[in-house]
Order: sequence, then structure tokens, then C-alpha cells
Amino acid sequence: MFQGTGSDVGKSLIVAGLARALNARGLKVLPFKPQNMSNNAAVTTDGGEIGRAQALQARAARVAPSVDMNPVLLKPQSEVGAQVIVRGRIFGKAKAADYQRLKPELMGAVQESFARLRAQADIVLVEGAGSASEVNLRANDIANMGFARAADVPVILIGDIDRGGVIASLVGTKAVLDAQDAAMIRGFLVNKFRGDPALFAAGMIRIAEGTGWDALGLIPFFAEARALPAEDALALDRGPLEKPGAVVKIAVPILPHIANFDDLDPLDAEPAVDLVRVRAGGVLPADADLVILPGSKATLSDLAALRDTGFDIDIAAHVRRGGAVLGLCGGYQMLGRSLRDPEGFEGTPSEAQGLGLLDVNTTLSGGKRLEPARGRTRDSAPFTGYEMHMGLTEGPDCARPFGSLEDGTREGAVSRDGTVFGTYIHGLFADDRQRSAWLARLGAGTAQIRYEEQVDDSLDALAAHLEAHVDIDRLLTLSQ
Repeated sequence: MFQGTGSDVGKSLIVAGLARALNARGLKVLPFKPQNMSNNAAVTTDGGEIGRAQALQARAARVAPSVDMNPVLLKPQSEVGAQVIVRGRIFGKAKAADYQRLKPELMGAVQESFARLRAQADIVLVEGAGSASEVNLRANDIANMGFARAADVPVILIGDIDRGGVIASLVGTKAVLDAQDAAMIRGFLVNKFRGDPALFAAGMIRIAEGTGWDALGLIPFFAEARALPAEDALALDRGPLEKPGAVVKIAVPILPHIANFDDLDPLDAEPAVDLVRVRAGGVLPADADLVILPGSKATLSDLAALRDTGFDIDIAAHVRRGGAVLGLCGGYQMLGRSLRDPEGFEGTPSEAQGLGLLDVNTTLSGGKRLEPARGRTRDSAPFTGYEMHMGLTEGPDCARPFGSLEDGTREGAVSRDGTVFGTYIHGLFADDRQRSAWLARLGAGTAQIRYEEQVDDSLDALAAHLEAHVDIDRLLTLSQ
């Protein structure tokens, strides 16, 4: 089990890289994360949803993703509450304090899922959540030491040297942990190192002496990680890529409950695209060719935030200038005339006026559509992707569908003037054919990368990186 001294220390990527490396060694590897908190999710082959990171780890291990790989998924809907997904399906909603009391009930599902994976694999790579040193959350824990102790799984602790204080964070974790919890940790990794490794040799020794744990590797910063789908919203704060050859500008307002923002990654990877993420307080650039409203886990709340920040004014001005707008899932719902949540799926029952750029109305209702999607858009460009949404959207603009699915079902809507598009399909731009069609429409030619191949190449490079800097043989010995 790989736990961290904090969030965003690289647990997800290290598990993905090790999954690919061990697969290359001929082992049957499966990833597992007992509890995840993320609004970036993926649809599984068994009809549920799991955290995006576990789907990437399954891909790294060259296996199909399943709901057992992430039996508990928390999807934040407010500052204090989240939707609880258990084995891929909605279990309910819970505020933070209520969820702490719910954990013992969920441990059984976690252990059952882990047992199923363990029976199928040579090795299961388990990812912890957040920080192992959050002893205030230790009671009833199912994400870190609580799971490790219950399943008797040895732990490797990961520290992030890039943020500073890594010696204190690793040694300090040993100091604050219960003695029995600390005894589960067998080794440590120091991640995201920059510079001459010889300069931190004494640091590795100091950590080993202060903890009694094996030093398993000092991992240099892996810049190619940017090419892999990110799960944590912290990735949205990465600086823009330098693209002197960009000919198209795409603007994306970043709202508080943005979901499935990896929809944007393939566009960001295109040399011809300047993808501008705009936070609250910023202004959508007037020279944008396309504005994308991404998905949301709390659409009504994010619609209010969009108005509070003035993004609605920017979008209206963009449309008056003849610019195009694309709404994905929750973004599609915001583009309509109205959005209703009569049963309070997102919180208190409420309704709101939409942006009115599409002549459609949305009502949130029970049941969640979770399935792969294939079809063609109105310009006959093929697409593959997936649906993950609640609600029914209807109205006159649905007579001009965004596209059609393989079974002939009409999907999405397009405005009368053909400049505003709405769809429930996630993953559109990962399909090179669909991305090429959009780039051509915006005057940027065709796609210059093969996105899915780029992801696999990056996983191979990550595996090689870890083979070079981690004592994987010792890791395997410690896992026995």
C-alpha cells in the first residue's frame, strides 16, 4: 500500500508507473484505492464509476477498470458535503461529520472488493488517500492505516521534496502515528526531486535513521506526467504550456465544482491550441475562438458562481462577437433556459434560470446514466466517449442534435445559428477524429498528436523512470 505524507505527493502516478513496470515483468497487477475523493471519474466495464486515477492505473496494468478498484468514491458537492458512491453506484449524500460515522458500515464493502482483486492478481497495488498523518481522522479509517491494519497490507510512505520539508514530513509522520500503525510502514520513497541526487544522499540516510524504514528510492521529477490524465483539481493550477505556434484560443471558466476536467487534456496537448483556464476574478479573453463550459458536480451552485464572477457577461459578449460555445454535461445544462432540481439531488430543492443560449430545459431526476458512448456528430465526425450524468434535457434545440449514438438515439443540442453546442458526452476530445473535426472548424487544421498513443507512451516512460530510480526488487520482497 502506498500512502503519502500529504495530498498530491504523487501516489496515483507512482502506482500507475509501478503497475506498468510490474506488468512488463509478467505479473498480473491490479490497482485498488479503498476510498477516493474526486469529481474526476471514469465509467467502468461493469457499469459503475470509479476515480479517474484508478481507471488510469488499470490502463497501466493493461486490465479493464472495475468498480472493485475503488469501492468508495466521494464526489464533493459543497464545502462540507459529498455524494457517496459505493461500488460504482450512488449510495447517498453525507456531510463530513456524518460520513465519519458511516465509515464502519463501508469497511465491509471495501474489504470484499479488495478480497476479490487479491484472488485475481499476483500483486495488488493499493493507494492511500490524503495524508497518513491525519491522526484526527484515524478513528474508523478506511482509506489509510485503518485499511492497512484490517487487510494486513505493508505500507510504503511517499514524501514530496518539491514542496519542501520532506525530512520533517516523513520523520514527523512516524512520530505522530500510533505505534502499531507505524509498524505497518516498511519503507519510504522521496518523490519529485530536482537537481543532483548526491546532494540529498545524507537526507535519505537521516530519514532512514529517524524512522527505521527502508529507503526505496529518490525519484526525480517526471515532467511527462503532464501528458497523463490528472485526478486532483490541484492540477488545474499548473502554469500554461508555452506554445509559440498556437493558432486557436480556447477559454475555460473554472468553477468551484468542476468535474471530469480531463476532458480538456487532449486539447491542451495540441501544439496549435492555447487553452486558457480562467479562475474567478479573471476575464474570459475577448479573442477566444471557443468557450468550453465543462462538467460540474453541483450544476446549480456552479451556475450561481458563474454569474457571481461575471463569466455569464463574458460568455454573452463572446456569443455576440460570433464566438462558439460548447457545454459538456453540467455545462450543457447551464446553457439552457432553465435548470430544475425538484427533489434536491444537489442539495436543497431549487431551480434557476440558465444562460438561455440553448432553447432547452433540464430537470434533475433519479437514476444516473453511466455507460460508454459511440456515434457521430452532425458533421459526420465519429466519436467515442462515455456518459455520466443525472437529469433529462428537452427542448426545441434538441431537434438539432449535437450528434447521434450508434443505436440512432439523438444526443445533445445545437442552437439555431449553429454557434452554441451542448452534449452529455465526456471524453470527446480524446478521440483524434473528433478533435481534428473541432480544430478544423476553428481554423487550426487537424490534430497533430495521437492522444491515446501519447498516454500509453507516457505510461511506458513512467515505468522506465521508476525502474531506474526505485528498488522494485526490494519492494516486491517487502510485499510478501
